Amino acid sequence: MNSSPLRVSLIAASLTAALAWHAPASAADWFPYKAETTEPAFSAEGTKKPIDYTPLAKASKKWDICVSFPHMKDAYWLGVDYGVIEEARRQGVKLQVADAGGYTNLGKQVSQIEDCVARGANAVIIGAISGDGLNNVIKATAAKKVPVIDLVNGISSPDLSAKSLVSFHTMGHSTGEYLAKKHPAGSPPVKVGWFPGPAGAGWVEAAHKGFMEAIKGSAVTVLDPKYGDTGKEAQAKLVEDVLQGNPDLAYVAGTAVTAEAATGILRARNLDKKVQVLSFYMTPGVYEGIQKGRIVAAPADSMVIQGRIAVDQAVRLLENKDVVKHVGPKIFVVDSSNIKTVKQADILPPTGFKPVFEVK
Repeated sequence: MNSSPLRVSLIAASLTAALAWHAPASAADWFPYKAETTEPAFSAEGTKKPIDYTPLAKASKKWDICVSFPHMKDAYWLGVDYGVIEEARRQGVKLQVADAGGYTNLGKQVSQIEDCVARGANAVIIGAISGDGLNNVIKATAAKKVPVIDLVNGISSPDLSAKSLVSFHTMGHSTGEYLAKKHPAGSPPVKVGWFPGPAGAGWVEAAHKGFMEAIKGSAVTVLDPKYGDTGKEAQAKLVEDVLQGNPDLAYVAGTAVTAEAATGILRARNLDKKVQVLSFYMTPGVYEGIQKGRIVAAPADSMVIQGRIAVDQAVRLLENKDVVKHVGPKIFVVDSSNIKTVKQADILPPTGFKPVFEVK
C-alpha cells in the first residue's frame, strides 16, 4: 500500500470501523470495513496487515467498467454481483457484467473480456475461471493501458493492476482447522468426504492445500478429493457416489453448493444425524443451514465487500489515486456459537436479490 492520503484515511477511520463492523453492507454505510492487505502486493509469501478499508466518496467521472464472472449459478457469485453493482451505483460509474456460464467455459470468458476491451471499457474486473488460462488476454488488455483487477478467484498473471480477494488457502485451512480441533490426534478417527470444486481453478487448489495442511496430524482421514463444477446437480452426484461407497462417512466438507446439496441428500436418506456438513465459504443457503443446525460451520469471506472493493480499486487506478493493490475482507468462521451475533447483511446479499448485469 502506498503511504499518503489513503493511509491517513485508513488510520483515521479505525475508530469508526469498530462501530461499523457489524453494520449492514448497504450503499450508505458499508465502510470503513475490517480488511487485510498483503505486502508486498501479489506475493504468495506476503505479510498480511490489518486495515480499515474506506473507498472514494464518488468517482470524478462516469468511468466504464467491465466485470467478467465465471458464472451466476450459485448464490456466492450473486453476492459478488450485488457488491459490484451497488458500488458502481454509489460511486456513479457505468458497469457491465458478463457471465461465462461455468468453469468449463474458459474460451467464452476470454472472448467476453476481449469484447469488453474492444467496446472501450476503461477497466476490467475478472472473477477468473482459471488461475493461469487468462494470462494472455490480461497481458493484451494491460498493454492497452486498461487496468485489470483480480476479483475473488486468484490469477497468476504479472500484468494485474490490483487484487480484491481473500486467501482461499486460509478459507480451506479455517475449515480443516475447525475439524482438527474437534477431532485431535488420539481421539477416535473420522472419515471426511472432501469436495473442493472444479479442478484447475486457482481458488480450488488453494483451498485444497489449506484444508489438507490443517487436518495433518489430527484424527481426521480425508478421502480422495472429488472435483467437479459448482452446479448443484454435479455436486449432488459426487456426494451421492461418496455416500454409496463409504457407509462410515462422518463428514461432507467442500464448496457451499456441495454443502447445500448434501443437506437435502442426507435428510432424504435419514443420515443427517450421522453425517455432518461443512462449507469452506459462505452463501445464503449455508448461512441458513447453520441457523437451522443442518450445516456445522463455514468461514465468511464477505464476498459482497470483495466486489465493492474491486470497483473502488478500478476507479482509483483510473483516477491515479492511491490504491491498496492487494486486499480482502478479514475472514472469520461462523457456527452455532456466533451465528446470532453475525448480521447476514454484513456478509451476504439481501434476501431476494436477483442478478443485475448493468449500471448505466
